[in-house]
Amino acid sequence: MLNRKRYRREEEEDKSSDEDNYVPYIPVKERLKQTYAKLGRLTQLKDEGKKTKSSSECEMDNEDEEEGQVWGRKSNISLLDQHTELKKLAEAKKESAMEKQLKEEERILESVAERKALMGVAELAKGIQYDDPIKTSWKAPRYILEKPPSYFDKLRKKWRILVEGEEVPPPIKTFKEMKFPKAILSALDDKKITKPTPIQVQGIPTVLYGRDMIGIAFTGSGKTLVFVLPLIMFCLEQETALPFARNEGPYGLIICPSRELAKQTFDIIQHFTEYLKRQGLPEIRSCLSIGGVPVSESADVIGKGVHIMVATPGRLMDMLDKKIVRLDICRYLCMDEADRMIDMGFEEDVRTIFSFFKGQRQTLLFSATMPKKIQNFARSALVKPVTINVGRAGAASLNVIQEVEYVKQEAKVVYLLECLQKTTPPVLIFAEKKQDVDAIHEYLLLKGVEAVAIHGGKDQEERSRAVDAFRKGSKDVLVATDVASKGLDFANIQHVINYDMPDDVENYVHRIGRTGRSDKSGIATTFINKANDESVLLDLKHLLIEAKQRVPLFLATLQSENEKYLHLGDDNGCSYCGGLGHRITNCPKLEAIQSKQASNIGRRDYLSNTAADY
Repeated sequence: MLNRKRYRREEEEDKSSDEDNYVPYIPVKERLKQTYAKLGRLTQLKDEGKKTKSSSECEMDNEDEEEGQVWGRKSNISLLDQHTELKKLAEAKKESAMEKQLKEEERILESVAERKALMGVAELAKGIQYDDPIKTSWKAPRYILEKPPSYFDKLRKKWRILVEGEEVPPPIKTFKEMKFPKAILSALDDKKITKPTPIQVQGIPTVLYGRDMIGIAFTGSGKTLVFVLPLIMFCLEQETALPFARNEGPYGLIICPSRELAKQTFDIIQHFTEYLKRQGLPEIRSCLSIGGVPVSESADVIGKGVHIMVATPGRLMDMLDKKIVRLDICRYLCMDEADRMIDMGFEEDVRTIFSFFKGQRQTLLFSATMPKKIQNFARSALVKPVTINVGRAGAASLNVIQEVEYVKQEAKVVYLLECLQKTTPPVLIFAEKKQDVDAIHEYLLLKGVEAVAIHGGKDQEERSRAVDAFRKGSKDVLVATDVASKGLDFANIQHVINYDMPDDVENYVHRIGRTGRSDKSGIATTFINKANDESVLLDLKHLLIEAKQRVPLFLATLQSENEKYLHLGDDNGCSYCGGLGHRITNCPKLEAIQSKQASNIGRRDYLSNTAADY
């Protein structure tokens, strides 16, 4: 009896345990749903995609979910439809990533934007603002003004001229229609200049109307005449109305970043004023104020009354501080290679120079490379400016055949001789360091090459002699640092050799721009190797692609991490420095400047604390 009871109890316990472990039957379809839900990649993408979809699409998705529709091979949705949907989701995610990148770039550009306006101290202190440009007596011919706006738009489109600004003056196709006197036209003929270039077609009338202007055009496009010819016309008008008295002037001021460029601009002005004098027109006096030239030479001209002054920032600051020259009646200011000047550390000097003006002036800024950061900064000092752009700011001239070659560091000097055989003289060789310039110069002389060299370490007399000898053709090769790369115009340069790739792609554009000028063609050869920074090489790669040049294999294989974000929005490349191979989020130039500023802050703090302690 006991055994039987025990048996029944055990049987009941076994039964209850079976009920506890019972698993209900799940159909195959439901099990597949659960599996796909666990794997969940498609479902997860679908859920994320809902955030970017319209409300109607979301309602459709909810209906699908209610019907128990799940993505996958066994789903009611075809694989082709699933693929299309996934592609849309991927595009939506990509677009949101791009928007995020653009917002980040705007934030960075805003954070590094210049807060201090490019204006005089007195103007800032008194809150002086000029609302209207300076008025001039010049007017375009009536038959041109009567033409419809569509005519001017066609002309600009034909010459690839982009303009921004209010009430942009009309482009004019000939120098004669610009109302220049016969003396100026004769001087142009003597230089074999018969018709204006695109930047001159739009730029000269803009300046003659008295408008402030930012002029951007590729190297060798004739930017110098855009600001020189109108200035001579204004000074001629002033001198005719009321001759300049002793110690009066200048009326026009041209600031250049290098001595060589200032000397070249001064010589161009002298050429035109000589022709005016020969024709019996009033004498227009100009002076050159640069380091290495005695101040007394400038002071003599200023004593007679000077109309035009061409200067470098350092010497000009010195003369203003010593009251050798005043800007009381100066109404015309031009900064040539303006972005280079600011990059070279002259920004504070330029600000101080603005403080010496006693009234409104017409301000002109010119360069081949002018990133948005510099343009935005410059606009603070300009009144209703007109921006004239012929080609992209920072683009290389299409007349230059760019060749990039991989050359080991130790083989560079020897390979130079081989490169010199590519073309006939004259040839320009650029190097970053002064000691490299001297070494190359010495090596070429030993090999029997007629060469001269210039760099910042040589005195001005030696530099002037070297440049003059090269211009006249008595020397075949000029070896130089970047002092010769900005704005200098040498006739018929056949070949430019970059002994090393500069740290800044803007310098590269200026260097190769010494050849292929005035619609002539030229060759630029650049040596690169593993010592070069990858970010600069990426900029170079994209510059070559833009100019439709051959990209060597070792450059073509270079890929940046953010390659997919290189061409966002309307602007290409970096909005800070203009480089095409990176964005502002990883700009090496910006990073270097910020590092320098940080180290200077630390140094100043240390020095001030030390001074306080003692």
